[in-house]
Amino acid sequence: MALLLLTIVATALYTSYFTVVRARDRALANSEARREFEGTLDLLRREIAGVLFKSRDKRLHFVVEDRDVFGKPASNLDMTVIAPPRIGEQPGSDLLTVRYEIVEKDAALQLTRAASDLYLGIKPVPYPQIEELEGFLVECYDGGKWVRSWNTDLNPRLPEQVRITLTVKDGDKTANFVALARPRIR
Repeated sequence: MALLLLTIVATALYTSYFTVVRARDRALANSEARREFEGTLDLLRREIAGVLFKSRDKRLHFVVEDRDVFGKPASNLDMTVIAPPRIGEQPGSDLLTVRYEIVEKDAALQLTRAASDLYLGIKPVPYPQIEELEGFLVECYDGGKWVRSWNTDLNPRLPEQVRITLTVKDGDKTANFVALARPRIR
């Protein structure tokens, strides 16, 4: 009888322990993913705040392209931004051309970022910013409504605000991470 009770208690403890360990691992993975999304949104917010545009200079631009992949929002964002000063001996200016783009990889969406110095003319290499997204939507506020496309070649001014939405899978549902950014240099 004592052996039977010991077996039941040991089984209950064993099951409970591994349930707690799995829950902890899931929570850590979710918090890491949340930190990644918030970090990307913060980077986008800072870069949009530092967008540089002059209507007479074709190198300085801000372009949002409305696209979708598999019926999911997959905006492209291409802009010229003022970058923080470089440290070290590598030459360069304080102006970067930055491009965010959704790439389909193994039936999943991946947000990539490519940045290059405006004056060095080196082709940028895109690198994954976030993997396994459900959507990346960039919308611009023109003073009256939100639009999903913007091109400073056609509309020679910057939007008043930019809204970025990252959509991710959260179990059977989706979750949105949203940030508002305002171009500050006019």
